[in-house]
Amino acid sequence: MMKLWEGTIPLLAEEGWRDSLIEDGAPGWSARRYCSADLLLRLRPIGLALRATPSALSLRSAHPPLLCEEGHKFHDVAATFINGTKIAEDIKREVASELENLKHRGIQPGLAVVLVGDDAASSAYVNMKAKTCEQLGFYSRKLMMPSSLSTDQLLCEVRKLNQDDAIDGILVQLPLPKHVNKHAILESVDPQKDVDGFHSANVGSLVLGHETLVACTPLGVMEVLRRSGVKIEGANAIVLGRSDDVGKPQAILLMHANATVTICHSKTRNLPDVVRQADIVVAAIGKTAMVTRDWVKPGAVVIDVGTNKVSDRAEVQRLFGDDPTRWKDFEKRGYIWVGDVDERGVKEVASMMTPVPGGVGPMTIATLMKNTLKAARTRRAV
Repeated sequence: MMKLWEGTIPLLAEEGWRDSLIEDGAPGWSARRYCSADLLLRLRPIGLALRATPSALSLRSAHPPLLCEEGHKFHDVAATFINGTKIAEDIKREVASELENLKHRGIQPGLAVVLVGDDAASSAYVNMKAKTCEQLGFYSRKLMMPSSLSTDQLLCEVRKLNQDDAIDGILVQLPLPKHVNKHAILESVDPQKDVDGFHSANVGSLVLGHETLVACTPLGVMEVLRRSGVKIEGANAIVLGRSDDVGKPQAILLMHANATVTICHSKTRNLPDVVRQADIVVAAIGKTAMVTRDWVKPGAVVIDVGTNKVSDRAEVQRLFGDDPTRWKDFEKRGYIWVGDVDERGVKEVASMMTPVPGGVGPMTIATLMKNTLKAARTRRAV
């Protein structure tokens, strides 16, 4: 658990809780703002952290702090879990409202999702996307193609969608069968309809800082951070993973938000030490519970993008102990989804973190809807 100091701390509390030194003979102890109503105070000399509201701090400031090490009193506070499901629902409501306005002008944006083969997980994702489209008011089209489809045949179908004026967004569900040239297919999508943000034209525009369509998952992470009140500007951010669809665009988005960004990967030396310097950690490396408590600086914000299937009982026990919610899910399905972060350990030191499931996952579809709306507005100039 993150230790919360019960001693009272006088602060120079300016509007917005700007950085200030703690008085009463505690040099080097400072307050650091994470959001307007939720401060994270780093007790640097002893490496502990305190989180409190401004009102709570003002009450504490009426008494002197306990500076004697033996006089410190502490109690445990777990990290705040960020509710990605709620944030995703908020975004979808915003999109639905805009779609209603467009409907009054005779405009219904459309999304086409292309599925090649009969992969069960991919099919489930496509159905979820189509269902969300219809619920919000998009025109939705599913194209189900046999796994035997050739690259040229799939290219032909994508070109038809490029030319279809009813379609504003095109998403080719990945993975594709091995014999299909993924790069050729993704590059064949009209960049203005590329709601996955994978086309090289959109990636290049992202690097240059131009307005463009951005990959859904990293865009969702940025929404989670901003809507949770996390201060990105000036923060040290670590992105674990350098994939084309998450790691690289995530690092660029954080850089554009004025974070100081480091990308880590399998060849990074002293990886735990590097990650421990971060104020914000985005884990997207694809390794079950790889980020453990000792990797995380007290008070850091941890975003878990990982989705790993765990079906071994002993592994569930190791990761979650006797957690009844996890075991209920395991007994129901025979497996559970686990992120790249050791949730049970990291929640003891982080200030905020996303759970798996229920964190970044729901954001991906929500930002896909937002991208489709954006593509429609850009393409139709409305």
